Amino acid sequence: MRFAAAFSALALTAAAGAQTLDFSGDLSLQARWYPQSPAFPGQRSSTGGLVVEPSLYGEIAERTSFTLTPLYRYDSADSQRTHADVREAYVLTYGDWGENSWELRLGLDRVFWGVAELHNIVDVVNQLDLVEHPRDRPKLGQPMAHLTVAGDWGVAESFLLPYHRKRTFPGPYGRLRSRLPIDENAAYESDAEERHVDFAFRYSNAVGLLDFGLTAFAGTSREPSFLVRQQTGPLPAAEPTLVPYYEQIRQFGVDAQLTTGPWLYKMEAIRRSGARNLLGQEEDYGAVILGLERALYSLFGSAADLTLLTEWLYDGRGRRANSVWDNDLFIAGFLGFNDVQGTELVAGFLGDLNHDYRALNLELKRRLSENWSMRLEAIVNLAADPEDLTYDGRRDSFLGVDFTYSF
Repeated sequence: MRFAAAFSALALTAAAGAQTLDFSGDLSLQARWYPQSPAFPGQRSSTGGLVVEPSLYGEIAERTSFTLTPLYRYDSADSQRTHADVREAYVLTYGDWGENSWELRLGLDRVFWGVAELHNIVDVVNQLDLVEHPRDRPKLGQPMAHLTVAGDWGVAESFLLPYHRKRTFPGPYGRLRSRLPIDENAAYESDAEERHVDFAFRYSNAVGLLDFGLTAFAGTSREPSFLVRQQTGPLPAAEPTLVPYYEQIRQFGVDAQLTTGPWLYKMEAIRRSGARNLLGQEEDYGAVILGLERALYSLFGSAADLTLLTEWLYDGRGRRANSVWDNDLFIAGFLGFNDVQGTELVAGFLGDLNHDYRALNLELKRRLSENWSMRLEAIVNLAADPEDLTYDGRRDSFLGVDFTYSF
């Protein structure tokens, strides 16, 4: 992507004149095993690979710095999963404006909005990198000009987004793929296609026990609908493909978290216009996430803490929704052992209330040494509904292991 190359060159040029430099990052060795038989020809039962994500930070002047964070992944089975990206490549400068402070970031960056654990419907600035992980919500770097102004009255953030990035999907030989292959050539509602200039805004504040944010977005949707394109020629070359279609949308959102002792009450809600539903019709709609979290400290007199969480995700379009999260219930427990190794165990259950889909998610994280850490995870699909939008990908249970060296 030309934007990534330009901003990377800008960051490297800044590095040449930096007063201080800090280099860090992660190198991960990863493997997955899929116990079920492949659903499509060419798919493998096991995959391996590595991920390199270094980060370079430097101070150019007293109030100006730069950050450069590239990523490279190699996957032994899916050529679409083998890819490189620039997650961050921006210059940051800041100062004071009367009694307020300001901060300006120019380049590629990642932004997070929301309070929910499983999914964030208000989070619309960055594109998802779905070849990385189906649940962790990794993000592609987004070209932006990001201005933040903060004071006693709260924090106001304005975004100018000059370029749209397409969502990544597993390839035809990758596991967790859709029934029909997804075309790499996306279609856009705007004549400017990926060069349409988008705008976003967020205001956030804390009032007593309540933290909240108000958001607005106008521009190209990060979440595509799909057009079916019938190929011509002899089978199997004539197999239909899905073409991602990115509409022009307007979205208003609110997220809030109320903290009362060990209880946390969470909410995200949006109103979106301009998007298509599963039937290909434009439909204005609302969606909401409601969550409740309870912390249990010093469990049974030990050093361990247990956090219990439940979330309900609802899309007002119901079965017409082209989102995975149309009517889902998520229940999870997070057990932190508070030991020297930082051991954490997560167990979650996800159920679709509109379709017969149920899954378990298990995860264990632990530091092995000062630099090495380990992550074990398993996604076990207990039931999958052929009428579900993501039926094919949801049939693939897997067991994964990561060994990460941090430097």
